[in-house]
Amino acid sequence: MIWGIFKRDMCHATRNVIAVIVSMGLVVVPALYAWFNIAASWDPYGNTKALKVAVANNDKGYKSDLIPVRVNVGETIISTLHANDQLDWQFVKSDKAIDGVKSGEYYAAIVIPKGFSADMMTLFSPDIKHAQLKYYLNEKINPIAPHITDQGATTVVNTIDKTFAKTIAQVGLDLASSILHYSQSPQMAEYMRNLNGNLTTMADTLSGASQQVTSYSQLLGSANDIVDSTGKLLASATKAGKQAQNALKQGKSGATSLTSAGANVTSSVNTALDQVSGAFDQVAAKVNKAFDAIGKDSDTAASQLATLSEQISSGESLYDTYITSLNHMRESVEQLPDSDSAKQALLEAIDREITLLEAAKGDSQKLAQQLKDASTQVTQDTAAAERSRKEILNRITSAKQSISNVRDDYATNVKPKIDALASTVSTLISQTDSMITQLSGTADDLDDVTGDAGTNVTSIRSTLGAIAKKLDSSAATVKELITKLETGGNAGDGNSDGGNGGNDASSSDSGESDELRALATANASTLSTLISAPVALHRVSVYPIANYGSAMAPFYTILSIWVGAIILCAMLKVTISDREKAHVLGLGDTLPRIAGPSGPGNASRWGLRLDHEYFGRYAIFALLALLQGTLVCLGDMYFLGVQANHALQFLAVGWLAALVFSNIVYTLTVSFGDIGKAVAVVLLVMQVAGSGGTFPIETLPKFFQMLYPFLPFPHAIDAMHAAMAGSYGNEYLLDMVYLALFLIPSLLLGLVLRKPVIRLNNWVSRNLESTKVM
Repeated sequence: MIWGIFKRDMCHATRNVIAVIVSMGLVVVPALYAWFNIAASWDPYGNTKALKVAVANNDKGYKSDLIPVRVNVGETIISTLHANDQLDWQFVKSDKAIDGVKSGEYYAAIVIPKGFSADMMTLFSPDIKHAQLKYYLNEKINPIAPHITDQGATTVVNTIDKTFAKTIAQVGLDLASSILHYSQSPQMAEYMRNLNGNLTTMADTLSGASQQVTSYSQLLGSANDIVDSTGKLLASATKAGKQAQNALKQGKSGATSLTSAGANVTSSVNTALDQVSGAFDQVAAKVNKAFDAIGKDSDTAASQLATLSEQISSGESLYDTYITSLNHMRESVEQLPDSDSAKQALLEAIDREITLLEAAKGDSQKLAQQLKDASTQVTQDTAAAERSRKEILNRITSAKQSISNVRDDYATNVKPKIDALASTVSTLISQTDSMITQLSGTADDLDDVTGDAGTNVTSIRSTLGAIAKKLDSSAATVKELITKLETGGNAGDGNSDGGNGGNDASSSDSGESDELRALATANASTLSTLISAPVALHRVSVYPIANYGSAMAPFYTILSIWVGAIILCAMLKVTISDREKAHVLGLGDTLPRIAGPSGPGNASRWGLRLDHEYFGRYAIFALLALLQGTLVCLGDMYFLGVQANHALQFLAVGWLAALVFSNIVYTLTVSFGDIGKAVAVVLLVMQVAGSGGTFPIETLPKFFQMLYPFLPFPHAIDAMHAAMAGSYGNEYLLDMVYLALFLIPSLLLGLVLRKPVIRLNNWVSRNLESTKVM
């Protein structure tokens, strides 16, 4: 029965040209659907050069003392993009770039801001800023284009980072290489010697400065002691000043008394000198009287002259007393300051007065001696006595004149100066009293100053001590630097320290120098590239796929096979007419009336059961579905060049998928009619979203992740992937088994569960036909 139905279906399908063309179309259309999609997505990311992306450079560049050369990273970006064909870069102004993104002329725009270079160079400052590119994106033009342009923008950023890092590293390595080569030159050796000399001088200077600061601190310590002593001295001075004020008060009254005493002395001196002068007149009269008596009574004359000699001798004490008083006065005058103009004149007057007194004293002594000699001569020789008389009288006259000179000199020179001195002393005492009063106030002020000065000096000494320590530390650091430079220079020259092979420091420095030399002599470009991108991604493909089109081929191939199954059910009848049943049964053109209304199973009494009808009509569906699967798979492999490491397995997946999908769609249509066709379309939509053919199933919503194992698409796609690139274990066979298992519920519905709904389906069909529209 099944074979009979299939033969008649094949005869009807090949009876005329139109039927053949339609049959061929049913086979080819699904393949075209798959091929167009696979070819369109063959290499989409390799054709991004047609995507227009605008680039605007507003970078003003950067220049500093550290890097005297003008740096403009924006210009470097533009130059790099000119050589990049990843996208269709459009170099325009910033306003046009932004407007072009809004209008859809450009898919995206990259705007380099004014301070881009300056922000990049903050790498060398404490305040580091991230340089930012402004990226404008039109997301409504195409769902995939933003991701492609994002990739292009990311590539630009990565290129900038690598280029910047590579440039900095290359400049540093070139500089290190130049320094290393220069360090081997004679000029560098000379500079190192000069540097060591300057550093040695600097270290000595710092040590000397430390010693000076320490000495100054000690000096301030002594000054602090002086300040303390000064305070005590000022206190004593204040006390002494008060005592001096009391003494000056007494001195002031004494100066007043000095003036009156000077007047009394002058009066007494004048009286005394007048008396001495009168006494000489009496002595002269007595001498004459004595000499007149020589002839009458020589003994009496001699006695009188002797008496006069004794009287004059006894008067010498008056001269001594006067001279002693003048000497005391002279000592007092010598205590006066040298700046006093009256001092020297008064001293000269006193000295002259003393000289005159001593001369007068000498005359009196000579007079007394002559009188004594005359007292012995008057008894011996009258003539000699007469000569003595004349000499004595002349001596008296001379002595009298000396006394007059003393008196006149005292009145003229000594007395006025004594009076002036008394006046000066009085004025001096008044001024000194005022000065001591001021000194007392000043001493009180200075007492506070000395206290503050002592505190400040202590603080300054503490600061100077810290400075001295810093200077010592700096000197030690400079000396250590000199030692390291000398050691580094010796290590760089390859010198050793003798038979022991050099000390550990020299060996270490030599090793570091060798490493630096090896680093500097290496290829700077290679090293800078390594530094800019220290990690290289070594891509190891597991089950490699040749291209994006091959990767998408399983999804579009399986999808087209399902679409082909829906087309078959749309174009071919799934039910068998009564006439066809009669011809299969050999009953002519119609079934007997007892068969009842036309429908599935109405010829079962003549041996054409429901399962015969199911499989008999499905046979042509299966044949066309297998042709669809064969054509699309062969076209994938040999027309498009899709990768297929296992071609037969690839074809087997297409065949099994064609049978399973066509049976599912056929069963739905047979069971539910047009509603079954709609259900087949719904299943198609669900599997497009939840098959994992485009995006990993893990990236889909939870609902699709739960639905994933219960759909045929994922298993068919996985099996085709395994056939294309290779299978892990029994992966291919398991996926084929899972795919074949979907025939069980489909056959169960078509053969068992279909019977209860046949009447319902017939009723629905009659009502739809009665509408004359459906």
